[in-house]
Amino acid sequence: MPIAAEPAAGADPSSSAVPEYPAWRKGVAGVLAKTRKVDAAELGAEPEKLLNQSTYDGLSIAPLYTRRDELPEQPLPGAYPFVRGGDATRDVHRGWFVSARIGAADAASANREITGGLENGLSAVELGVGAHGLPVADIAAALDGLLFELAPLALRAGTETAAAAAAVYEVLDRYSAPDRAAIRVSLGAAPLTSAFAGTEDIGLAETAALAVAAGQRPETIRAITVDGTVFHDAGASDAQELGAAVAAGLEYLRVLSGEMPVPEALRRLEFRFAATDDQFATIAKFRAARRLWARVAHALGAPSEGAAPQHAVTSAAMMSRRDPWVNLLRTTLAAFGAGVGGADTVTVLPFDSALPAGELGVSASFSERMARNTQLLLLEESHLGHVQDPGAGSWYVESHTDELATAAWSFMQELEAAGGYRAALDAGLPATRIAETNTRRESDIAHRRTAVTGVNEFPNLAEAPLSEAARTAGPGRRYGAAFDALRDRSDAYLAAHGSRPQALLVPLGTVAEHNVRVTFIANLLASGGIESINPGPLAESDIAAAARESGASIAVLCGTDARYGTDAAGAVDQLRAAGVGTVLLAGPEKVLTGIEEARRPDGFLAARIDAVAALTALLEKVGA
Repeated sequence: MPIAAEPAAGADPSSSAVPEYPAWRKGVAGVLAKTRKVDAAELGAEPEKLLNQSTYDGLSIAPLYTRRDELPEQPLPGAYPFVRGGDATRDVHRGWFVSARIGAADAASANREITGGLENGLSAVELGVGAHGLPVADIAAALDGLLFELAPLALRAGTETAAAAAAVYEVLDRYSAPDRAAIRVSLGAAPLTSAFAGTEDIGLAETAALAVAAGQRPETIRAITVDGTVFHDAGASDAQELGAAVAAGLEYLRVLSGEMPVPEALRRLEFRFAATDDQFATIAKFRAARRLWARVAHALGAPSEGAAPQHAVTSAAMMSRRDPWVNLLRTTLAAFGAGVGGADTVTVLPFDSALPAGELGVSASFSERMARNTQLLLLEESHLGHVQDPGAGSWYVESHTDELATAAWSFMQELEAAGGYRAALDAGLPATRIAETNTRRESDIAHRRTAVTGVNEFPNLAEAPLSEAARTAGPGRRYGAAFDALRDRSDAYLAAHGSRPQALLVPLGTVAEHNVRVTFIANLLASGGIESINPGPLAESDIAAAARESGASIAVLCGTDARYGTDAAGAVDQLRAAGVGTVLLAGPEKVLTGIEEARRPDGFLAARIDAVAALTALLEKVGA
C-alpha cells in the first residue's frame, strides 16, 4: 500500500507548496487567540491543528486541505489497485445499478414489485427468499419477465441459499441470451458475517460447493457476499467495518483454496458495505475498500482479480424513528457518497424502514418510490453517473482514503494475528473492539457532541406519538436510541395524563439576553420528550405567579452569565416559594458564584452534559 513521500527534513511544506498557507495560519491563530482569550504565541507553531476533528478510527480531519497534502495520482478506473473504480468501461448513461429489496411473501406480489420497479427506474433486483421473503418454489414465477442481462439479480435467502440458487439456475437454463456472461447473479451466501450478526445462514462447506458450482456456469455468478453492514450495524467504525470484511473475505479464500485456483476464488466474492450521511467518509470508504481487496489479490498473485463488486446499502443504524422524514435527507447523502465513491450497486432503504409498516399512514409503494427516486434524481438530474470517481484529486478525499485504508488494514491484521477471522470471532475480538467504538459513539450522542437531527437536536415534539408496536425496540442498533427511549416514556405519559411532562422556562432580562439559552433549553428538553412552557420575559415579582399558573414542578432559569449574578438567587427564592420542586439553571455551574447554598439552583444544564442522564432524571421526577 503506497505511502505518500515525506517532505525533506527541515522543510516547511506550508510555505513551499502553498505560499499563502502561512498567512492563513496566522489568521487562524488570531481568531483562536481572540475566542480563547490567550496570546497567539501560546497556540503553538501549528494552531490550525486545534481545529482538527477526530474520527472513531483516530484519523484527523483537518479544516483545510491544500497541495501540501497531495498524494501520488492513482491509476485510472479498471486498473490496479482499483481505487478509482473496478470497471473502466462502465456505462455513463446508467451509472451505478439502482437496486431495491423485494420482500413480498408470494410470487404474484414479488413479480409486481419487480416489474413495477424496473418500469420505474430500478436496474437491479435483490430478491428475498425464505425468512426474507417468498418460498423457494415461487422464485420462477416471481422472476417471470426479468431480463437478466440488463438487470443483475441478487438473493437474500439465508439458510435457503442453496435451494434458491438451484431454483434460479433452473430459470436461467430456460432463458435465452446471446451473451451468457452478461447475466450477473449474486447468490448471497454469507455464513461468516452472519455468524457475527447471530443470524442463520448456510454452512461453509455448502458455501464452498455453491462457489464451485457457480464457476461451472456460463453466467457471471458471485456465490459469496462479504457483508460488512453487519459490523456497521453493530456500531463499527469505518475502518473496523472494512478491516473485518477483508478478514472475512480472506477466510473465504482459505476455505475455497482447496476447491479452485486463487483467481477463480476471487471471482466468486463480492462485498456489501453501509453508506452513511457522512458523504465524504462514505466516498473514502468505498475507494479504500477497493484498495484493500486489491492488495489482498496482489499478495495472492492475482492482482487483476482484485476488483470485487461493491454493493452499497444505506445505513440502517442512522435511520431515526422520530421525525423519520429527515431520513429522506440522510439516504440522499448516503446514496450520493456511495455513488461518487464508486459503488457498483446501491440500495436505498425506505425512509420509514425503522418503523412498522403503515406507522406513518403512507403506503409501502410510496416509501419504495421515494427510495428509488432518491437515486434516480442523483443519476438522471444531477448526472453523477456521467463521471467516474469525481472525487479523484481532491486533497481531502485522497488523504482520507489513504488514511482509512491504512487503519482498516491494521484492524484486519489484528484479526489475522488472533488466528484469522473465525478464531478472532470465536474469541470475541471483533465484537469487543466494535462495542468499544459503539460505546464512544453513544456517549457522544448522549452528550450531544454528535448531532442526530430530529432526535437529540431539533426534535419535533408536536409529531404524533408512536404506536406501541413502533415503541418496541427492533433488532440492530440505531443512533440515538437512548433518546428514543426517553420519547417513548413521554408518549406513555401523554397517553396516561393527556399532556406531556412539562418544565417552566424562566427568561431573565431582555429577549436579547435570554433568547440563546431559552432556545437551547427548549431544544434539550424536547429531545427527552419534555414540553417547555415559555411565559416570556419575567420580572422577579412575576416569577412566582408564572410558576403557579404553569403547574410545573420543574423550572429552568435562562439568561446571561451577568444576569445570573444579579437575578438568579431571587428567582430561585420565588420559584421555591411557589412550590417548584426542581430549579435548574441553563449554563455551567461556574457561572454562578458567591451565592449561599440555600439560594442556589438544584442543578445546571450546560452544552455538553450527559443529556440522556439529565433528562432521565427529570422524567423520573415527574413520574414519567
